[in-house]
Amino acid sequence: MDRFSSFFQLRFDQEFVRSSWIITDQMLGRNNMSPNRLEVVLMLLMLMVYNASGAFVGINIGTNVSDLPSASDIVSILKAKKIQHVRLVDSNHEMLVALANTGIEVMVGVPNNELLRVGQSRPTAADWINKNVAAYIPATNITYIAVGDEILTTVPNAALVLVPALQFLQSALLAANLNTQVKLSSPHSMDMISKAFPPSTATFNSTWSSIMLQYLGFLKKTGSSFMLNAQPYYGYVKGQGVFPLEYALFRSLNPNSQIADPNTNLFYTNMFDAMVDATYNSMKAMNFTDIPVMVTASGWPWHGARKEPAADVDNALAYNTNLIRHVLNNSGTPSQRNNQVSTYLFELFSEDLRSGSVSGESWGIMFSNASAVYSLTFEDVATASTDSPALHGMFCVANSSAPHSALKQSLDWACGPGSANCSAIQPGQPCYKPDDIVAVASYAFNDYYHRTQASGGTCNFNSTATISSTDPSHGSCKFAGSTGANGSGMASGPVSQDSSASQSQSFWLTWLIAMLLPVLLLM
Repeated sequence: MDRFSSFFQLRFDQEFVRSSWIITDQMLGRNNMSPNRLEVVLMLLMLMVYNASGAFVGINIGTNVSDLPSASDIVSILKAKKIQHVRLVDSNHEMLVALANTGIEVMVGVPNNELLRVGQSRPTAADWINKNVAAYIPATNITYIAVGDEILTTVPNAALVLVPALQFLQSALLAANLNTQVKLSSPHSMDMISKAFPPSTATFNSTWSSIMLQYLGFLKKTGSSFMLNAQPYYGYVKGQGVFPLEYALFRSLNPNSQIADPNTNLFYTNMFDAMVDATYNSMKAMNFTDIPVMVTASGWPWHGARKEPAADVDNALAYNTNLIRHVLNNSGTPSQRNNQVSTYLFELFSEDLRSGSVSGESWGIMFSNASAVYSLTFEDVATASTDSPALHGMFCVANSSAPHSALKQSLDWACGPGSANCSAIQPGQPCYKPDDIVAVASYAFNDYYHRTQASGGTCNFNSTATISSTDPSHGSCKFAGSTGANGSGMASGPVSQDSSASQSQSFWLTWLIAMLLPVLLLM
């Protein structure tokens, strides 16, 4: 960190602490404010928990399955895969009972076919909350309610009751004293945005301006997130070749195919980020800038009809693996580095009873018999340590005589399903060499090898890689296995200023709470 950055960070820290003390001073009853002491303690604890948490990846569980496993079996699958966040399309009581005392955070849903009743009757909304939410808390950790799904674009006749439904349900949560535990929102599709690229000029369809103003106002007032169903698969298919498949799958783009927003000069390495930023800018166009985006559905189909060639297992595995890694690295999006994007993968089981295209039935990562369509981990493999003492001085590098097309294919696999940390070879980073695929591939191959060798990973990549004792590090680009300038064998990737600020803020907030809690508890 240079001296200017250090000075800026110090000022940030000082301002953060000063603001925290002012807030706390007010909360403790000075300046004529005297809330309950317990509320202060609880709020501080909530701040600490919120501050320590990053983006998460959850999963959708649909019900259009001919042979859906039992609720207890589904929960066993969630535990085995270490999935801590689930989105239910409804409020299935068997599932809510099975999820009790698991710690798994649950999003329940008001189905589209129930929205009209809930949005036209305050007592009906209260009854819905009492029967489907209040009856299961606190044993079942319900934290969100998704009210309808893509209502404005799929059930437009129910559009006028969407906001009233949210308001009635919020009133019911308040009455049950659950408004701080459970938040309300409603998922929207990308069809709500008239023209999503470039993201900087994106706006919501003007047909729904009045409703969107009320909806966004509700989200701001209640501190809720904008729920977005972001499906790059459909963006790629509807684009009819405008965007390369690699862009949709989070794969490395050809140096001549870099995609940038001409108005901001921000580079977009994947369609997912562009969709999220288009949503932020659409809200900004309506003068709302402080509502976070939560992606409630994103995935890729593993099977399709003959006219759906992009729907296959390899692409589904690549997309979902890369999506998980991308979300869990907490890097935000090009225009929203401070806003992490929690995402629910679509979906756990393929819904064979879903009407429509062949691909529409094939989004699940598992079959209903609990066997996997493909292997997928919900842990952040990309942040695992590459420091393997046994491999110091050994490097897995690209074979310079291999065809570039073969290197590109191996590179895509390493940065995709292989879960190598390829952030250092992105544009503007220390290992980025747009005209040298051998150097770029070497970094990715080596990172993968050092992460996985202890558990069986090899340096082969379809004969496009080989082991070398010559350190390929150069300048500030340090390869795993290199002693580097600091004596570590870790790969040198980019360090986000946002990450640094977040860590510093976390330190000061934790320190502040540690100092205040004993005082508050003795008051």
